[in-house]
Amino acid sequence: MSTEKCLAKGSAAPGPVPSKLIRIYSMRFCPFAERARLVLNAKGIEHETININLKDKPEWFLEKNPLGLVPTLETSAGDVICESDITCEFLDGSYPKNKLLPSCALGKAKQKMMMENFSKVVPYVYKVVLGKNKGEDVSGPEAELKEKFSKLNKDLVNKKTKFFGGDSVTMIDYMMWPWFERLESYGLKSFLDGTPELTKWTELMLEDPSVKAIMHSVDTHKAFNKSYGEGKPDYDYGL
Repeated sequence: MSTEKCLAKGSAAPGPVPSKLIRIYSMRFCPFAERARLVLNAKGIEHETININLKDKPEWFLEKNPLGLVPTLETSAGDVICESDITCEFLDGSYPKNKLLPSCALGKAKQKMMMENFSKVVPYVYKVVLGKNKGEDVSGPEAELKEKFSKLNKDLVNKKTKFFGGDSVTMIDYMMWPWFERLESYGLKSFLDGTPELTKWTELMLEDPSVKAIMHSVDTHKAFNKSYGEGKPDYDYGL
């Protein structure tokens, strides 16, 4: 089974994962879950999706993953894998078609270092957005976020490549993309001013087949963001 509408507390637990499939527990607007969904799509992995109401999580989901986080993967053998970076690495290692990580140890290490660097960017996106919503002075976080975007731009300049891992999309690009997809809906698109190479990267990512297949429109993101900000997230918006 796959579900578009999210399942909440009191819902019936889905049955076992069918043989030869993998199941992803997700939420349509979660950027962390989007990472795994991009990888599943890019690698052509047959899977089923179960969307979870993250504000009112099903009891059976918490039994599978007590942390209640998405993405969570479940195999037909009943194994459960969670945390977005771990799920993506697991998928790339378990399904050899369309490899997204380099095969050599050094290449993998470089991608993980880029990922570690980007993990320090994400909190500033939320500091700016949430601070603005609360009417706080966000000049400090804004300056820090712009500086981090400038460093990402410089990274692309130094690499002389279209993407962060080379001249084709690799794992690191999919790991970073979900937050750039949301910049305009967060009112942060102007933060790309002065970063021409990073801007070109976002434009190239918008042409990627997996990004096209999964992304939501700016208006859809805005509508979900509004519902989230009001404390009543509409996980099923648009269905």
